[in-house]
Amino acid sequence: MSPTPKLTRKTLTERGFRGFVLLSELGDSGVPSEPGIYVVLRTSTAPPSFLSRNPAGHLKGRDPSVTADELGGAWVDGATILYIGKASAGKDGRRGLRQRLDEYRRHGAGGMAGHWGGRYIWQLADSDALLVAWLPISERDPCEAEAELIAEFMELHGARPFANRNKGVTA
Repeated sequence: MSPTPKLTRKTLTERGFRGFVLLSELGDSGVPSEPGIYVVLRTSTAPPSFLSRNPAGHLKGRDPSVTADELGGAWVDGATILYIGKASAGKDGRRGLRQRLDEYRRHGAGGMAGHWGGRYIWQLADSDALLVAWLPISERDPCEAEAELIAEFMELHGARPFANRNKGVTA
């Protein structure tokens, strides 16, 4: 039996996450330009359906598609958070949540964008119904915040979020 999900939209909102908009509507949602972390959520806990081919853009010639068995093996029953990501300020201080989430959205739409992480999301048949929420972070490294949230998820569910293929990296 899977644990009761404690990382819900309600608890994320209480922690200061905002947005909760469709991935396809990110351009008009007022995503801040500060560094921070973000989550991709599925509002349904029904079993997923997977596409045979991933529509996301190829990166450096690599096809983002994986088998249904790989996707099924990564699925976390009962979890609504599917991916946890980070957005740093970058070397010149001009990156952040807005740019990182735009790269993620463009990659999922088949474009060339440097966002290979989280690619499993786009192979979900209902990826157009997924929500994204973000939490600006200025007082500490977003890498640490991402790793902590992934660790909390793993403690609750015994596995990484569906589309996270690593545990996050602390600085």
